[in-house]
Amino acid sequence: MKIKFTLRYTQCTLASIFLLIASIFPLAANGQATSGREFEQAAYPALPIEKPYDFRDVMVKEFNRSWRLPGAKAEPNEIEIVAHGWSLIYPAEAGPVLTQATEEFRTHLSTSMQVQIAPAEKSSLLGWATERHVVIVGVRDQMPGCGQTLQASKDYQIIVSSERVAICGYDERGAMFGLYNLESRMELRGGPFLQRDLNTVRHSLYQTRMTMSGLGWMDWPDWYLRMLPRYGFDAIYASVYANPNGVRAPEPYGSTMRAQDPAKMHDLIRRAARYGLDVYAPIMYPIQGDASDEVQLRKLVRDNATEFPEIRGYILLIEGFTYGSWPVWTRSRDDMHNWIKQWTRGVAIATDEFHKINPKIEVLPWDYNIDFRRQAVDLKTFVIDEYPSGVIPLVTWETGKSYIMDGEEGYLYDYAINEVGPSEVAAAQIQEARKRGFKVYAKADTFASWQFGTSPYLPIPYQWYARYQGLEQAKIDGTLETWSYGFKPNFVAGLRAWYSWTDAPPLDVLLGEVARQEFGPGSEKAVLSAWKHFSNAIHMVPDTKPWMGMTNSIGAPLFFEKPEPRTMTIDHSWYDAAAWTRQSTISSYWPYAPSRVILVPDFSNKVNVAERYASPLTLPVFDKYLLLAADEMEKGLQSYRTAALTAPAHMRRGAYREVLIAEQMQRMLRSDEAILEFEDLRYRLHHTEDRDKQKQMLDRMTKILQAEITRTQSSFETARRDSRLGYELEQDYFYTPSVLQEKLAQLHEVLEKELPAYRRNAIP
Repeated sequence: MKIKFTLRYTQCTLASIFLLIASIFPLAANGQATSGREFEQAAYPALPIEKPYDFRDVMVKEFNRSWRLPGAKAEPNEIEIVAHGWSLIYPAEAGPVLTQATEEFRTHLSTSMQVQIAPAEKSSLLGWATERHVVIVGVRDQMPGCGQTLQASKDYQIIVSSERVAICGYDERGAMFGLYNLESRMELRGGPFLQRDLNTVRHSLYQTRMTMSGLGWMDWPDWYLRMLPRYGFDAIYASVYANPNGVRAPEPYGSTMRAQDPAKMHDLIRRAARYGLDVYAPIMYPIQGDASDEVQLRKLVRDNATEFPEIRGYILLIEGFTYGSWPVWTRSRDDMHNWIKQWTRGVAIATDEFHKINPKIEVLPWDYNIDFRRQAVDLKTFVIDEYPSGVIPLVTWETGKSYIMDGEEGYLYDYAINEVGPSEVAAAQIQEARKRGFKVYAKADTFASWQFGTSPYLPIPYQWYARYQGLEQAKIDGTLETWSYGFKPNFVAGLRAWYSWTDAPPLDVLLGEVARQEFGPGSEKAVLSAWKHFSNAIHMVPDTKPWMGMTNSIGAPLFFEKPEPRTMTIDHSWYDAAAWTRQSTISSYWPYAPSRVILVPDFSNKVNVAERYASPLTLPVFDKYLLLAADEMEKGLQSYRTAALTAPAHMRRGAYREVLIAEQMQRMLRSDEAILEFEDLRYRLHHTEDRDKQKQMLDRMTKILQAEITRTQSSFETARRDSRLGYELEQDYFYTPSVLQEKLAQLHEVLEKELPAYRRNAIP
């Protein structure tokens, strides 16, 4: 299990001006300066420029890099696995999962620890306890005296003595995860060293942990699949919004989403199985609510289950597995009850047909789109009551969770981490499901979130840990841990893997080891302090919904005058302009991202769109807490920057990239607030005739633009050096360096032309 995120260790050549700046500010090089500007002057010249999508190559290189620290030696309480005399023993009858895992483990020792040990198949492992100078791995039935207390799939025991390292799993998956846990221990230690007399029994807390690809739709190369079990994943979800057998999804998905190629699905299932990964898939069908479902839906289910007998489970998400029109919240109670009955009838038909073919197929109905606010508890428990026997409800962990800020109540509109969860409706559904004897799975973010959807992960480990505890306390049986942002290697996902089994180290102990791994010895206090500030900051963030928020705020413009369109318009066409705009999802004025993540003013000035965005909170409260969160981030960044600037030379690039992730988060918060405040001022400017107030507003808008230009320049330089930023597979890129250049030009246009012209013409 890798616990470090991807870095690039290549030579970079930047503009000479950066090298000059770095030489002028020697304090930045020796770590005495903690301001953002001084940090950038040290970090930017040291980091290579990346083009969009380069993160794929970076991950491959990082996966195969050395983790051995120069000069690291075994401590007196440790053993060392050495190249000469040690071997890796595994059973001759090992299946494909354990065979692959042992080869992966040998490769890891060779590439990451510079230790090559010979493989050795044995027909019997009965004498495992007398072997010397071996790493020996098998399942508990093959190794008497090892693994006697293991209870279920993925459980394992590790026993370390002076002369051997033994790993036994409840099954081959357990043995695999035991080997990968050894890898993680050695990576944290910086060498092939293990605690002498280690004896740990680890029970998996989850029946299933699945993820989506962080690379792209059906983008699952072998090098990527190889990473996933090292982070504790045992399943993947492929592919969103497409039936496995290629049958087109219902509208509107059928005309806009990719259709599956069954041959590629077969290939993915085959390759994933080699790495111990099961496959889950969607079923996309328009429930008719009549006898036709008995024919058409059953055929669709039967065809998929028959063609893909290896698929472990199917997710029936309302987005695609739906009945009639969208289950809007404004419907009457009786209407919603009828909708739910029709939808769950479709679930029952699908479940019955699946289980006729194979009773072990997991059917996961996901009622995400039904009202998730706290006042909908009765409605959401009604869904659970209407489910047929044999399903596993997939609940949305935190969405809908209510919170209070300055006496004003808000709720989480989409996937977020400012609240740990569960939401009121999720807690009620879990309780109701237990009454019916159901297992329960949860869609629960564990390292990244739509709240900062263009960040590969969020360095808020204390907040994430609180969520891990919540999931454990609720006894959630399985998880879907990513949605459209998918998975990319990072240290928080490594933490998540540790806390997906029992007998994990105390949080601060493990975080201290991670801090040493990322920033070098002596960094622990500064780094853990930063992570606490970052985790505190997320509590202060109001929910930003699935709109602009921190997903695209640094890539979104600040409009003053109605701009010239940058793409097709239909203002004078026979099309309904509003309907066409909703359908196209692209703004004519900023066609680089979906229109929902761009705050476009009402240029008729009838609606204050900033206030509408902040609702149900008032805009002053919303803005206040964005800035409080950003200020708390800055407190953490001061020690984070220092830790990176004082990191050992060979670790500094990686530490710099860690800091830039957090810097970008802070900029997202401040940019979000700037866009909202600017728009509020623009709206109010057009509704006042008081010249003094108009001048004050224009002066404030000028300062906002100046600060946003500085932030955008930093965002531009950061995005040039980390191609993960701005990307998630649903949209590909919300912003790239070139888009940020366009934003800079737009900001300068407003600052240098539009505002001065308004002053001249409107305030003589």
